Formats: sequence, structure tokens, C-alpha cells
Amino acid sequence: MSALHKSLDDYLKIRRALGFKLESTEWCLRGFVDFLEAEGAKHITTELALRWARRPANGEPFTWAQRLSRIRLFAAWYCARDPRTEVPAEGLLSASVRRKPPFIFSVEQIASIVREAEKLPSRRGMRACTFSTMFGLLAVAGLRISEAIALDRADVDLRGCQLTIRDTKFGKTRLVPLSESTIEALRRYAKQRDRAFPAAMTPAFFLSESGRRVTEWATRYNFAKVSQATGLRAPAKGYRHGRGPRVHDLRHSFAARTMVVWYRAGVDVERELPKLSAYLGHAHVNDTYWYLEAVPELLQLATERVTGLRAGGRR
Repeated sequence: MSALHKSLDDYLKIRRALGFKLESTEWCLRGFVDFLEAEGAKHITTELALRWARRPANGEPFTWAQRLSRIRLFAAWYCARDPRTEVPAEGLLSASVRRKPPFIFSVEQIASIVREAEKLPSRRGMRACTFSTMFGLLAVAGLRISEAIALDRADVDLRGCQLTIRDTKFGKTRLVPLSESTIEALRRYAKQRDRAFPAAMTPAFFLSESGRRVTEWATRYNFAKVSQATGLRAPAKGYRHGRGPRVHDLRHSFAARTMVVWYRAGVDVERELPKLSAYLGHAHVNDTYWYLEAVPELLQLATERVTGLRAGGRR
């Protein structure tokens, strides 16, 4: 193991001891250290940091800036071990935070994603079983990816038809009720999982081929492969994900579809929105209102509702 890799392990260990999870940070920094070694670099330089952060050339400026920010923190810590380390200055790659417009899956597209995931090759059959079930759950429960991955067996109440989502993005715990059909799908998954791994190595509900907790990287990668197979994403070389709908868009689709159904049914959406916000685990109801401007169909339905109410008031 190189000195840089060893130092990165120490850095991640220290920050995790302070309470940081750092899953995406670890993936980013390991890629950067691998790049440095491939370049034959003995220490971190600003030029190398910028060159790596701005890959690919047609990437998002915000993603570039986020990568460089992670490198900057690591470099600032590492310079105490290697004085030759250059710490990239702030503002070299600045970009305002811009929330991507969501891709709203149709019911048919979600069904095709689940069916295609059932075909994923695997020795034990767990890859196909795990990701088809997980993608289906994300679509019908509106969970964050991290929440689905973090589920332990004790968090899935198959009798009470609900999930316990612990230690969420905002440090809260919430209960997520599920339909009987969803619970039945989770029951089938649990039976196949327990047959494949009678002696559990982890309390995790969703397991990988090796019997360990599924990772976020594997979830995103397998979703990208399934999306490519269904024609929702263009093919990409090697392990690249390509561009197209993201697995997080399943959560967006759940929220938007719920609101569309409410509007079409004549429900008072403004009164019901706090319930959806609580179900999704949003910190504030304004985070749920975002869908009104992000999803054209919702904005149109909301406009028609307001216009109709005003017209009705004049009569």
C-alpha cells in the first residue's frame, strides 16, 4: 500500500470517528489517489487536482467543484505529513448549487426496470433478486437510496406492514407504511435471501452476492446497467454509468405521481402536502413544494386548480 493510500485510510478513519459517513467522499478520494499513482506523482499538486476534478470534459461544473472541495480538505490535512503538498485555493472551480430537474418514470418504465433487474447475472441469484426488489421498493415507498441500503431486518416489519427509517439525512426516525403487495414482495425476497445465506453475517435486510450489505455504488451501477438495457440510458464504455435517469429519480417519481393523483382527484393538495412531506422525510414542506416548479405537469395542474377556484369564486 502506498503512503498516499495509507494516509487516505487514516484520514477517513479520523473523520468517521467524528461522525461523518463519507461514502461518496471515499469513492472520490480513492479515485483521485489512484489517478496520482497512475501519473507517477509523489505528492498532491493543484494542477493534478484540477485535472482530475474536471473529468470528464463535458461534466457538470458543480460536480467538478464538489470534487475539488473534497480534495482540498484532504490535502489540507495531508500537508502536515508531506510539506510538498499543494492545497488548491478556494474558488478555483466555483459553481452554484443547481438542483437537477427530475426524470419522472411512467408506471410502465418502472415495471420494465424491475423486470430487467430480475435478469441481472449472478452466481447465487442474489444480485437479480436484491436489486429488482430494491428498485421496486424505492419506486413505491419514495425512499432515499441510503435509507433502503441502511435497512436492517429489524426495521422491516412484515406483520405490521411498515418500515422504520432510522438516522435519516436529517437525523430523524420515521415510520413508512407499505401496501400488502409491497410487503409480499419483501417476504419473497427475505425467503430467497435466507435460503442463500442461512447464517447471516450482517443485520442488513438487502444483501449483495457476498452476503454483505449492499453499497450505494453497486446500487447506482446496477441501476445504470438496467436503465441502459431498457433504453432509458445510452450505452457507456467500461464501468461508466453514462447520462440519463438516476436511481434517485424513483423517489422523485413517487412524490410527483402522488401529487398528480391528488390534483386529478380534486384533493386539497395544500392541506395534504405536509403528510407527503413527513412520509418522504423532508426537513421542511418547502422541499416538497419544489416538485410544483420542477415537474411541468404538476405546475399545469396547480395552475388549473388555482384558476378554477378563482373563477368559481367570481361566480
